[in-house]
Amino acid sequence: MPGVSSFRNNLFRAVLGASAGLLAAFAALAVAALAAGLVRPAAGPVTVVGGAVIDRTPAAVKDFAIRTFGENDKTALRLGILAVLALIAVALGVLALSHRRAGSGGVLLFGAVGAAAALSRPDSAGLGDALPSIAGAVAGALALYVLASKAAPGPVPGPGPVPVRVPVSAPVPEPVPTPADADGQDDAERWNRRGFLTAAGVTVAASASAGALGTFLSGRQGQGAVASRANLILPQPASPAPAVPAGARLKIPGVTAFTTPNSDFYRVDTALTVPKVDAGTWRLRIHGNGVTRPRTYTLDQLLARPLIERDITLTCVSNEVGGPYIGTARWLGVPLADLLEEAGVVPPSRGGEADQLVARSVDGMTLGSPVEDLMDGRDAMLAVGMNGEPLPFDHGFPVRMLVPGLYGYVSACKWITDIELTTFDAYDAYWVKRAWARRAPVKTQSRIDTPKPFARPAAGTVVVAGVAWAQRRGITRVQIRVDDGPWQDADLAAQAGVDTWRQWSYRWGATPGGHTITVRATDGTGQVQTERRTRTIPDGASGRHSVFVTVT
Repeated sequence: MPGVSSFRNNLFRAVLGASAGLLAAFAALAVAALAAGLVRPAAGPVTVVGGAVIDRTPAAVKDFAIRTFGENDKTALRLGILAVLALIAVALGVLALSHRRAGSGGVLLFGAVGAAAALSRPDSAGLGDALPSIAGAVAGALALYVLASKAAPGPVPGPGPVPVRVPVSAPVPEPVPTPADADGQDDAERWNRRGFLTAAGVTVAASASAGALGTFLSGRQGQGAVASRANLILPQPASPAPAVPAGARLKIPGVTAFTTPNSDFYRVDTALTVPKVDAGTWRLRIHGNGVTRPRTYTLDQLLARPLIERDITLTCVSNEVGGPYIGTARWLGVPLADLLEEAGVVPPSRGGEADQLVARSVDGMTLGSPVEDLMDGRDAMLAVGMNGEPLPFDHGFPVRMLVPGLYGYVSACKWITDIELTTFDAYDAYWVKRAWARRAPVKTQSRIDTPKPFARPAAGTVVVAGVAWAQRRGITRVQIRVDDGPWQDADLAAQAGVDTWRQWSYRWGATPGGHTITVRATDGTGQVQTERRTRTIPDGASGRHSVFVTVT
């Protein structure tokens, strides 16, 4: 049947084209990975395109991604980019069966997009960063051209019709059907099966080898950084952290631990590839307005200075009410105010020129902090240690900035390499350009850790417990309300300091049925946590955390 044969032919061609496109995409990404391993791992096309997507994504969408995917937001972005590339590869593969040059040209076009994205990144190292995208695109275009030529319909196999001499005056005979036409053979039966399979096998083998070599080379580039961290011995602090009071750690199942292990500490940033910086080559520059004595420091020079050790709770501005993006660690670092004073910096309250410190990361991220806050006596630091060990790579090795009382997006620059003094009027940092506030002190918040939402505790005494925080102000009171009942005081754990969270607990006489439990905190200034709900944008969420449980 002609209709069935045509459908079969079109479907088969689509499958062949899609296969050719996906194989070409695999070749492009593999060669790009090899080139990135030779040039710079962060210049890989998926990484640079992903970074460009993050930079151009509206703040509300970023906030949604963090809420939805949590710390897997970067994995979700990578998978999304790969899925889009796969769909485009399928379309170009089908196009290439009929228009090989157009299909291959489409691959080259996407290589140009990747190259442009690489050059637009704030941490771009120059034209070399465009090489992985270009090399990958050329390899993909060549692979698609060859595969498409093998997948296209070929001549009918077997002997052709025997030529017939016809007198000039004789009528032209009807064409004699070929055996293939007589048998109903279509394009799906006349493609170069052996040629396509051979080309596909060579493409897979070569691409896999290139990708493996690229992964190996990228790993080697980070070996120096890994070795420098492994060999780093942190000095003892000149000012050790005060001992955590015995009563600061409640032994209640389900309550968040006072100190957050490094492996469990939240990570929210825009780096698709975690920078691995060699401590031996790392440098920090301090310069800008009001800096009368510019400085450049090595890590050894910082470690030779008197270090402070402090327990500090760090909070992300993307943390929803009751959210997980908060943690407490024991940090070791150099007092930032001392470095600024040695550089000649004077705070605005004393006539200083600069009211903003812009911290820059090795990946180009910029964060802006109020100079006044950094020099008002709080333990702002350039941290080198976290919970007794050098900073993990995920958390900024070899050096990161940390300022108690400010949300991380205006204070906690990871992988810091440059400090510039300027003004808020003269410069907007990365997040400020994307609708977030310039100044962002941490808001008074509290969270119920146990019971969990929709838990089914038994009637009787139920322990409700959690944490509350108001860095720089401390927590003086936590209260619980069940349904629309009166507010009841919870028992507070000992306060370890105004820069850390505080655990609390409340023994509730639970009665059968559904109940809503709500918590609120009061900070050291007497300010009660507001019940007014706000989004995380522009300066952090507000509102009161509540959970619904069913008592059985």
